[in-house]
Amino acid sequence: MQYLGIEYQMKHAPKLDPQFIPFGVWRTAYLKDAKKPIAIAVERDKGRISVHHTCIHGTPEMAQADYRYVERYVKFLLWSTGGFRVYICGCSGLAQQLKAAYTPEGERHFDFTFVNQLYERDLEILDLPLEACPASNEVAEPMGGNMDGCRIGFDAGGSDRKVSAVIDGECVYSEEVIWFPKLQEDPDYHFNHIVEAFKTAASKMPRVDAIGVSSAGTFIGNAPMVASLFIKVPRSNWDKVKTIYDRAAAEIGDVPIVVANDGDVSALAGAMGLGVGNIMGIAMGTSEAVGYVDHNGNVLGWINELAFAPVDLNKDAMQDEWSTDFGVGCKYFSQDAVIKLAPVAGIQLDESLSPAEKLKVVQGLMNDDDPRAVAIFETIGAYLAYTTVLYSQFYDIEHMMMMGRVMSGKGGDTILRVCNEILRDEYPELAAKCEVNLPDEKTRRVGQSVAAASLPKLK
Repeated sequence: MQYLGIEYQMKHAPKLDPQFIPFGVWRTAYLKDAKKPIAIAVERDKGRISVHHTCIHGTPEMAQADYRYVERYVKFLLWSTGGFRVYICGCSGLAQQLKAAYTPEGERHFDFTFVNQLYERDLEILDLPLEACPASNEVAEPMGGNMDGCRIGFDAGGSDRKVSAVIDGECVYSEEVIWFPKLQEDPDYHFNHIVEAFKTAASKMPRVDAIGVSSAGTFIGNAPMVASLFIKVPRSNWDKVKTIYDRAAAEIGDVPIVVANDGDVSALAGAMGLGVGNIMGIAMGTSEAVGYVDHNGNVLGWINELAFAPVDLNKDAMQDEWSTDFGVGCKYFSQDAVIKLAPVAGIQLDESLSPAEKLKVVQGLMNDDDPRAVAIFETIGAYLAYTTVLYSQFYDIEHMMMMGRVMSGKGGDTILRVCNEILRDEYPELAAKCEVNLPDEKTRRVGQSVAAASLPKLK
């Protein structure tokens, strides 16, 4: 197989998507003959800098491949580590092309706007000589695993909210309440629900020593900077959103509160359940949610928003309507992947159904062993195998936990089977190191809200 003059090998092309060009596989092939060294550094909050040394071809005939490689590389870093300043060191021409792309009017306008909302500053692309590349400054932070005392654990989901009262690691009370945060423009709606949940859990314990929150979104400290829960809240009213969890905790008392991305908390629950680290958690539901903890059970301070990171280089791939990009993770590891593959497999879905209902239709066919549905989940299994190759190039992964409604039932079993078969066949060393599976029963018992309760250290 060939793309932009680079020959790459893929023995198990996805059954329903033979045009899939796995970024990680192509990247490995691209680098075989790339000899011109460059460096890419990405700076984020607290002065933290991720530095990646790589090579390009640097010849006129490979200019298109060089730009595609570096542009996708930078895109992946911005959505994995996060950052507001990108240093391109060693290739001025590529730096200038990226500067034009990452502007309010450029090809990567969505990414530019997201960075502005997240860090409240414009994204910069800096052109530097290779020897001027800044030094790496990565600091992993301990996350969770604190079980002492009386704790509240809150899991803010998009359709229901769950709260637990936890005493010395034992859940003494838990409840789920339906709410509609994505439909509300007034952040007081969210605030009142959060406070109500906190107070309910507090009433089940003699005191409250700490509060931990698992919430979808991207955070700076405890402040939601971009979060789907508050998607209807105008940016002009965002100051109330940024302080919402701290203000809610103050209603309970002077207790420590820690808020973390729900993907990281899922990975933490896995680490607590398995007693190991180097875990990536991937939840395949409405979108793709990803979290990661290292070998010490620490988080890296990365945003891990891999739903918008590239996995497929095929420019005819399905477009993400929100980010406007092609070939990004949310269209491969979510209910959208099932829906996009259905007509290719010969399944016509009623357009009046919601995405979740369309998924249920296909899962129902899968339960009946319909070969069309089997082909869909086998295709997603192939996507997952080749994307595991990509993710392992940026994260040290020993356990990959697959979660979410797409992974339920026979479909999830098929995804895992195909993924692991491909890894064992084509990437035996990776297969031996990285176990791709569902959470075990012990991990399920830890639960998202209980893992969230373990986030803060006591004063």
